Amino acid sequence: MNFKDKVVVITGASSGIGEALAYEFASLGARVVMGARSEEKLAGIAEKLHERGTQCAFRATDVTREADCQALIGLAAERFGGIDILICNAGISMRALFDEVDLQVLKRLMDVNFWGAVYCTKYALPYIQASHGSIVGVSSVAGLHGLPGRTGYSASKYALHGFLETVRIENLKKNVHVMIAAPGFTATNVRFSALTADGSSQGSSPREEGKMMTAPEVAHRIAKGIARHKRLLLMEFNGRATALIKKFAPALLDRLFYNHMAKEPDSPFK
Repeated sequence: MNFKDKVVVITGASSGIGEALAYEFASLGARVVMGARSEEKLAGIAEKLHERGTQCAFRATDVTREADCQALIGLAAERFGGIDILICNAGISMRALFDEVDLQVLKRLMDVNFWGAVYCTKYALPYIQASHGSIVGVSSVAGLHGLPGRTGYSASKYALHGFLETVRIENLKKNVHVMIAAPGFTATNVRFSALTADGSSQGSSPREEGKMMTAPEVAHRIAKGIARHKRLLLMEFNGRATALIKKFAPALLDRLFYNHMAKEPDSPFK
């Protein structure tokens, strides 16, 4: 994987998969530009990257604000002269039945998970086209099949898939690589900050972290996927099984998903 001096822009870079991606690409010799809401956390990561000799930059970025996304892309272009890889990683989750959820929760999920990627891609695309680079959307198995109790999350990831697939097709003759990365359940704070029916944070996770992929493992696989110009990166058995079963027995997959999510502690399914 030759990422030496490549300019990589990462959203949601202050924690979890985004932070792991920053360290992963730094270790591969890339120049890293980070965006997230917490400027303090980004500054701490940047300090550690500088100590390793990595060229990096950061900007406090709320991806629901178009101007913030434009400014982040502008920072990368101004500081390093262009962009080779954009990784749209910023995202939030939810856990509630559609019967009970406040519709503002679904809007919030769409604003972050979908529109955040649209804004960043819009302003980064000319630079990606010039460098024949890569656009990556960090999605989920929930973008392959509806995940019960996560209507807003699944809807936002389905929208992300459709958007990125169309961008890929429109840029077939411009040598732009587009990859959708779909990790399984990952041990990150996204689960702790997942929104409940009234929009408050979940605060705790119903799942056992020991059986999940780690953020550094996900970041390493994403880097390998980019190097190999993968279209869809399914990272573990459940993701690959979902894609296969959906193709041949979608009704069976409905039942499997329902039964699996109903077994969660404090499941919203009565």
